[in-house]
Order: sequence, then structure tokens, then C-alpha cells
Amino acid sequence: MSMSAPRLLFLVACSSLVAGCSTFTDAPPLAQAQLQPRSYSRVSGSVSFAPRGDAVLVVAHVTDLTPGEHGFHIHEGGDCSAEDASSAKGHFNPGGMMHGHPRQASQERHVGDLPNLVADSNGVAVYRQEVKGLQLDAGPNGILGRSVVVHAAADDYHSQPAGNSGRRVACGVIEKR
Repeated sequence: MSMSAPRLLFLVACSSLVAGCSTFTDAPPLAQAQLQPRSYSRVSGSVSFAPRGDAVLVVAHVTDLTPGEHGFHIHEGGDCSAEDASSAKGHFNPGGMMHGHPRQASQERHVGDLPNLVADSNGVAVYRQEVKGLQLDAGPNGILGRSVVVHAAADDYHSQPAGNSGRRVACGVIEKR
């Protein structure tokens, strides 16, 4: 059974419209952080956080990175004022867990561990990950009022306590939208 050209074009247009609307099923971001350069870098960007079932959708756009992987973590302190971002303190770890890989369910990890950012050859990282264990509130296990940090090197996911990911090249405080 063949389909007329106008009907085929109509069906293609409708399917494109429906596919485009699928992004509207994401809950709107409840929190965000504006990344500011640290450790004399030029790295900057934005990170948003939205509920997604039993996880939090973390979406980031980061520029001026060196190409490759970069550690990306939620840190305990909500202060990025120090030039090296040391004021953000250590990884957010309310459960006292070991550092680990967020994608390996069998491995223990603290909730501040996020999958690495990956920058392209132009130094741009576009990131979209669903992360379990985060809470979008200001409670003891919540991330509001804490910071998100980008590191110079890749997180190796096993070195304690921070994955050997190097200096902190960008930092932003997570604030309610």
C-alpha cells in the first residue's frame, strides 16, 4: 500500500512535532549553579538540577576545558569564594561512604560523586545524567546550598577520598530556582 506524498509529509511533520515535545516531559529545573573560573582557569558554565523519578537529572554546559574527561562533584560547602575553590570543602558525603563510580550499583559511593564531564576538542562539555541519591532540598542529604565543582583531570573513581581529579577549575553554588 503506497502513501501519497502530502500524507507522508504530514506524518513526518507530526512525528517530528511529537519527538520535539518529548523534552517537555522533563520536570523543570528546581536548582541551578553558575560555574565561575577557579585556580586561574577560564572554565565557566551552568548546571541545572531537576527531579526525574527516583533520580535527579543533572544538565550542564561547561566551556574552556581542556579536551577529555574532568572530575565533576557535589561538594559539602556552599562557598566558592577561594581562588582555588577550597572554600567548597570536600565531596558531599552525608553517609560517610567511600569514593566510587556513580554508574556501578555494586560499588559503594558518596552522593557527591557524579560521572565525569567529557569536553570535546573545542573544550566544551555538554552533560546530561540521571543521578540517584541526590535530594533537591536543603536537608542533611540535600544539595541546595552546596556547591558543584569541575576538576582539571578525570576522576579515577577509586582513589580516596576524591578520585585523584586534580585542581578545582570551576565552582558554583547550587541555589533554588
